[in-house]
Amino acid sequence: MSESELPGAPDLAYRDGALSLEQVPVARIAEQVGTPFYAYSSAHLERRYREFTVAFGGKAMLCFAVKALSNVAVLRHLGRLGAGADLVSEGELRRALAAGIPPSRIIFSGIGKTETELRAALAADLHQINVESAPELSLLSDLAQRMGKTARVAIRINPDVAADTHAKISTGKAGSKFGIDLVHAADSFRRAKQLPGIEPVGAAVHIGSQITSLAPLEAAFGRVVDVYKAMRGEGIKLTRLDLGGGLGIRYRHETPPSINAYAAMVTRLTRGLDASLSFEQGRWICGNAGILVSRVLYIKDGATRRFVIVDAAMNDLVRPAMYEAWHEIVPAIAPAAKAKRAPADVVGPVCETGDIFATERELPPVAAGDLVALLSAGAYGAIMSSEYNSRLLVPEVIVRGTEFATVRPRPTYEDMLAREKLPPWL
Repeated sequence: MSESELPGAPDLAYRDGALSLEQVPVARIAEQVGTPFYAYSSAHLERRYREFTVAFGGKAMLCFAVKALSNVAVLRHLGRLGAGADLVSEGELRRALAAGIPPSRIIFSGIGKTETELRAALAADLHQINVESAPELSLLSDLAQRMGKTARVAIRINPDVAADTHAKISTGKAGSKFGIDLVHAADSFRRAKQLPGIEPVGAAVHIGSQITSLAPLEAAFGRVVDVYKAMRGEGIKLTRLDLGGGLGIRYRHETPPSINAYAAMVTRLTRGLDASLSFEQGRWICGNAGILVSRVLYIKDGATRRFVIVDAAMNDLVRPAMYEAWHEIVPAIAPAAKAKRAPADVVGPVCETGDIFATERELPPVAAGDLVALLSAGAYGAIMSSEYNSRLLVPEVIVRGTEFATVRPRPTYEDMLAREKLPPWL
């Protein structure tokens, strides 16, 4: 593909024949940190944040979905631009606070918040807690009373709308574990109004991720707006709408809606509501900001297939194994214009048949020792990595213009082993 076709362009491009993130060739990063590694473009993160705020005229709060990419340096960069944070665990809360994001810009979501996590949220005095079940609402009321706090609560509504995305990242249909069913939403608001220690302030919704059409979002938002209006009509003083995230990006051939079209749809649905708006975009902000760079170990010619064996594996980027996800794979040196492409399976060294990044992928010539980059790896890449097969976690790097910094170093084997302890009888 040409430079302009690379997901993440213009921040990712071949410059003088070398694949570069902003102005830094990925080969230069590899020389310093080794492979594999993740690298993120700070310019891309900033561009996406500013595009979102401009589309909404600066009148909406964007709370970055920390589950997409939780590196503290990334969070601090976005926080300094004005972003808040959307959390689903106490660990993510601690990361957001460590990054300097003020509690007044933090939303705590998630269906299984523990008592400890709810206590932490109350102690931090967050912008709001998105409640997803009647038992959670009861527990939160009890804790708020005991702590002398008032919990600002939004009820997350399950609008029974299919997100038209992968089944494992669709969260808005009836029967999903997420949110309070539409038929029970009104009663939940009424109960929240009566419970001590609870201040119902808004309605929330999130129907899934990697959504590439406005239609399901518009249907879901419309149903939540109807509930919001009805509750206001009953005298429940709601003032906020949290419309979640889920906007898709281009991995291959997708054509997601523009942010301006999205903002126009939201503005039309919410006009005259007297509601402040918040959003929880994650992938849309960071997905095409990041790449995973790996080195080719071997070219293996089998009886029926050719294998390109790289030093990254499914433990480093699990999306292809988990979601059958497509990531463009490109060499670090621009191929010749007439270079002949040939099919190959790009695989990692983990002892699993599913450790495959691409099957029968048409690739330009690559050889052992070459660097390749898996694109669109900023969201749900490093964040979902593991030490499976006792492989070390890969480092994370952030780039700014002509400079880069390692923001999560590669641990040593000694670091990995030091976390484990033998019992006294051994």
